[in-house]
Amino acid sequence: MNILMLAVNDPAGTGIGFCRAVNRLGRHHCRIVTLETRYTHSWPKDLHLPDLDDAGLAELERLLKTSDVFHFHMTIDEHTPFGPLLPADFLPGKAVVHHEHGHHDFRSAPERFRKKYRALGRKNLLVSTPDLKRMMPEARWQPNLVYENEPSLRPRERDWSGPLCLAHSPTRKDLKNTDELLAVVEALRGEGLPLELELIDNVPHVECLERKCAAHALFDHMQGYYGVSSLEGLSQGLAVVAGLDDWNRAHVAEFAGVAESDLPWVLAHDVDSLARALRGLASDLERCRAVGEASRRFVEDCWSEAKVAGLLCDFWDTL
Repeated sequence: MNILMLAVNDPAGTGIGFCRAVNRLGRHHCRIVTLETRYTHSWPKDLHLPDLDDAGLAELERLLKTSDVFHFHMTIDEHTPFGPLLPADFLPGKAVVHHEHGHHDFRSAPERFRKKYRALGRKNLLVSTPDLKRMMPEARWQPNLVYENEPSLRPRERDWSGPLCLAHSPTRKDLKNTDELLAVVEALRGEGLPLELELIDNVPHVECLERKCAAHALFDHMQGYYGVSSLEGLSQGLAVVAGLDDWNRAHVAEFAGVAESDLPWVLAHDVDSLARALRGLASDLERCRAVGEASRRFVEDCWSEAKVAGLLCDFWDTL
């Protein structure tokens, strides 16, 4: 089938990541069109409306006509205009998917979206992390992916003589527990713990990955779920610290096909457990290295691009 993904902006580059993964897999053909750039991370683009000339708009119109599936990301629908083109005008005969990524509008009022989808008869619903299934139980969880064979997402040789280098790359600091992390790091340094913080903010994604990969460990956040940053760090062979709650751990373990005790994340749910986690990693770099090696094996064995993209293709096959 021909799939057209449509998004205002590409959340954490996941849309273009899925397009490339699906096309590498070869089971379907996927394209993505975006309306605007929200951050300065320079995610790769496919059809980006501000960049389209007349030929580009003609290509978009062709895709709107010929695609079998409209796959809407993050709260938008067929009434969102893409320049002079309105997806609603091309909707007859198309299967429609709504894919929620935890946008504030959805998290603050999920029932509004559930009511809208029920009224429209939309049953092909995806969420990007397990916690969102609490808000829309009728949706299917579609894990995000990283391309583990991309050079920037492979482990590299690191200097393990110390101190521990901890990376953190918050898209929005208010949602990533950055203030809590800074306070904990300052307190641990006051104890004399050998710890460096690589705070990566507002840089292109290529640079972000390069700086992450040079670290020993990564702090994602303590919001109960995991972010794409976690997946990147696991793939790079870092010890990844995050606050996955029991609900998310259960879903992740089921998808991965492992026991919850075999999940690679170093858990931290609050400032006290974060301090303990960082103290443990910084004081035992050999353990940190072993956790990172297990992280990489987990991605290769349980969360490969082919597995995750194949799951999305299986979903499309049911439409």
